[in-house]
Amino acid sequence: MRLPCNAKIVATLGPASADRATIEALARAGADVFRLNFSHGTHADHRKRLDTIRDIEASLGRPIGVLLDLQGPKLRIGTFAEGKVRLAEGEIFRLDLDRERPGDGSRVALPHPEIFAALKPGADLLLDDGKLRLTVETAAPDHALTRVVAGGWLSDRKGVNVPGVVLPLSALTAKDRADLDFGLSLGVDWVALSFVQRAEDITEVRALVQGRAGIVAKLEKPAAIDALDAILAETDAVMVARGDLGVELPAEQVPAIQKRIVRACRRLGKPVIVATQMLESMISAPVPTRAEASDVATAIYDGADAVMLSAESASGRFPVESVAMMDRIIARTEADPYCREALDASHTQPAANIADAVGWAARSVAGLLDVAAMVAYTSSGASALRMARERPRAPIIGITPSRGTARRLTLVWGVSPVVSREVENGEEMTEIALKTAGDLGFAAPGQTIVIAAGLPFGSPGSTNLLRIAQLS
Repeated sequence: MRLPCNAKIVATLGPASADRATIEALARAGADVFRLNFSHGTHADHRKRLDTIRDIEASLGRPIGVLLDLQGPKLRIGTFAEGKVRLAEGEIFRLDLDRERPGDGSRVALPHPEIFAALKPGADLLLDDGKLRLTVETAAPDHALTRVVAGGWLSDRKGVNVPGVVLPLSALTAKDRADLDFGLSLGVDWVALSFVQRAEDITEVRALVQGRAGIVAKLEKPAAIDALDAILAETDAVMVARGDLGVELPAEQVPAIQKRIVRACRRLGKPVIVATQMLESMISAPVPTRAEASDVATAIYDGADAVMLSAESASGRFPVESVAMMDRIIARTEADPYCREALDASHTQPAANIADAVGWAARSVAGLLDVAAMVAYTSSGASALRMARERPRAPIIGITPSRGTARRLTLVWGVSPVVSREVENGEEMTEIALKTAGDLGFAAPGQTIVIAAGLPFGSPGSTNLLRIAQLS
């Protein structure tokens, strides 16, 4: 068999990919994780899609991850009497809390008192994904007078970004809490938290999740970049959400920030997803631009765990072709000798703890002996994460008795998750590891594998064992 790619693909489901045949085709084309975007669709829609994913998972015989993406506190203006107005550069434009009165060319409602509480003169507001820019002249608890810096047409309910200002908002709205409760009841594997500003946002959602899913912090605000280290210490994984990040920050800063986040996640051994507009032109065209192909490849050269498709697979004309194209780009990039050179050059020393030491030792042994595969026997996924952190040359098999752990590992670089029975001793573990590596085509008789695990078995986060074994 062709060994799977190391980097994973997250594919968003939507109107273009709602039926079983298309979802299965996406999985066969290379999708490892499916994203359910709760900014759109009903609970019934998402339940149906998740049930379909689980049915396909059973028929394909491999774990498939499901990522619930919460909408978050999206800030929007109110409506206009005529549906839209044109703002001219230099004009004064008022924002206030009066949502009952339709807007006009001089004012519109901004029904978010939290924004007015944080605004100060000189602050910028970006409207409609940054197409219009206002600068605050005066601010009060219930309104702000702004000057139009970059004008244009502004229509009903367009989004508002407030770069450079930490807003006193919870990352979870009432809708998010209801969506989260619903998603957890369905058994989603990952929960993505939108518009994270500080580590406390992750703490808040973790208290609700209670270990039932992994948490992905979506980094799309400048405040999150300022608090990057604290957020990374608290979250399980990260998404570089370049859409809103590119609105609130100058476009020329986003590539460097993306690389900084990927490096920081790799250092800590936490999965990182690069997202937004990766193959944007494939929403309407059967092939991407060369720049888009290079964008995907750059994330792979940097060692990102996963790359994500949004509208390309959710609402575009070519959802399956988009996943297949991304899979081909990943495979070709990983086959480039420079990719291995880049991963080795960007490798960082592990932390001084037993789990990281075992992961580092496994990588060293695998390189010295030219092993066929590395096996992490894990209940929580920690052993597999420590192996993946090292970005080894050999493929990683994540063997776990927990189906939930296996599904979460679908997001992790280089890991092929497999569900197995509980083991009672090292001999039984070695026997399962050897049989799995052979049955899946990762190793042949006479080849060597490296196994990492934790003793006692079943104790999460106790990676402390390294074993070398040979297929007979």
